[in-house]
Amino acid sequence: MKIEQLKPAPGSRKKAKRVGRGAGSGHGKTATKGHKGQKARKGGAKGAGFEGGQMPIQRRLPKRGFTNTGRKEYAIINVGRIGELGLAEVTPVILLEKKVISSLKDGLKVLGGGEVKGAVRVSANLFSQSAIRKITEAGGKTEVI
Repeated sequence: MKIEQLKPAPGSRKKAKRVGRGAGSGHGKTATKGHKGQKARKGGAKGAGFEGGQMPIQRRLPKRGFTNTGRKEYAIINVGRIGELGLAEVTPVILLEKKVISSLKDGLKVLGGGEVKGAVRVSANLFSQSAIRKITEAGGKTEVI
C-alpha cells in the first residue's frame, strides 16, 4: 500500500451543507432558516443567559462576598507530624524534599496539633501560639523566616 492510496473510511467524512446557493441545491431561498422571525434574521441567535428580554437571573440576584486579592495561602503542618519525622532541624525545604508538604505556596505555617518528643529546631513563616509553646516545652527552638 502506498501513501497516495490511503483514504478515509466510507461514511466517515461528510460534505459541508452549502446553504443559500439557489433553489436547485435544496437549501436556497431562506437558507434553512425558515420564514421570518427573530432567528431568521442576521445576529438572531441570542447569547447564553438571554431570557427573552426579562432581567437575566445573574442580574436579578444580588452580589455577595468578595475575593481578597492579597490573601496568602500557607502550607500547614502540625507539630505532631514534625515529631513523627524525628529530625533535629525542620525547614520548609526539608519538608518539600521529604514530601511531607506538596508545595510551599506563600510559605509554611506550623500549627499546634499533636505532641513533640525531643528537641527540634523549626524554621517557618508563621507559628501558632500553641505550636511555639509545645516546641519550646520539648526543648526545641522556633525561628521565623
